Amino acid sequence: MSSSPATGTLSYEQAGVNYDLIDPLKVAAQRAAKATATNLGAHGFGEVEASRGESAYVVDVGPFYLASIVECLGSKTLVADEMAKLTGRSYYDGIAQDTIAMAVNDLITVGATPLVVQAYWAAGGSDWFGDAQRAQALVAGWKRACDACGVAWGGGETPALAGIVESGRIDLAASCTGIVNPKSRLSLGDKLAAGDAIVLLASSGIHANGLSLARKLVERLPDGYRTEVAPGLSYGDALLAPTVLYSPVTEALAKAGIVPHYCANITGHGWRKLLRHPGAFSYRIHAVPPVTPVLKFIQQHAQQDDQEAYGTLNMGAGFALFVAAGDAQRTVEVARAQGVEALVAGVVEAGAKKLRIEPLGVEFGGDELQLR
Repeated sequence: MSSSPATGTLSYEQAGVNYDLIDPLKVAAQRAAKATATNLGAHGFGEVEASRGESAYVVDVGPFYLASIVECLGSKTLVADEMAKLTGRSYYDGIAQDTIAMAVNDLITVGATPLVVQAYWAAGGSDWFGDAQRAQALVAGWKRACDACGVAWGGGETPALAGIVESGRIDLAASCTGIVNPKSRLSLGDKLAAGDAIVLLASSGIHANGLSLARKLVERLPDGYRTEVAPGLSYGDALLAPTVLYSPVTEALAKAGIVPHYCANITGHGWRKLLRHPGAFSYRIHAVPPVTPVLKFIQQHAQQDDQEAYGTLNMGAGFALFVAAGDAQRTVEVARAQGVEALVAGVVEAGAKKLRIEPLGVEFGGDELQLR
């Protein structure tokens, strides 16, 4: 569907992100990368082949598994920069948490305990680091997020890339290494079965996905980032709510003896990420979580129907746990004890691969998520 910038439906593709162009490269890279797995044998190790195409890569080192991931933040820093101009505040403490969450929340999908985070902060010039308030907020927020996840901050890289990164901007990324110990904590979907429950963990807002769309939407708002999405809450402040760190929940689940059969971090592709498992299963959702005000606002002003919104944004659910039906309610209780709201939202069923969100009458087919 086409529209002018000021009216009609505003899609993620119109905001400059077309997964139909990006995903084929991901698939090609995965195929090339797979051919390098034999290199591990020279060191006496081997890959866990089922982790290819998942959110983190897993290596078998004998008594335990190692998992690793690298993720970038994306364009959320642009919102922080614009809001700083309007408010005089630095939002980079929250931006730091967002960056770490992008890596940690992917790593834990395979059952790993995060151990070490590395930082990549690439600025458009040395001047970026000269803003002491902003730089110190980034450092403080990074450390605080590491402490919240119980990880060591190992080090990082801070290049000044004039001509590659735009002047006055910064590109943030994080890598994370974790351990799966005992090995029985490994969660790659081999135990997923019909009858398993789908537990959704609440998001804090847009997290760090869909920001290209959110920034494009500002063009339609007469008060821009100052536009209220709820009494006393501006659009800009709502967008900058830090991403939830879900590792305290997965660690608490492990201590409670609950091993998820599969996990999905609901980031790019929205709820279509619930289709990530390669097997032929149907996913029936019978209850949806409350949608945060900023996501309701985006859907309304971008004039998106539920099909578009739930296929793009997290719509109130930031992480999915697929657990044995008997563990579903206890999973909710464990999450709530960690301060994260949770909901038993649906069930895994045998059948053609699809996701059916019954309360909304929305359905996604298995061909609508091509990550392998």
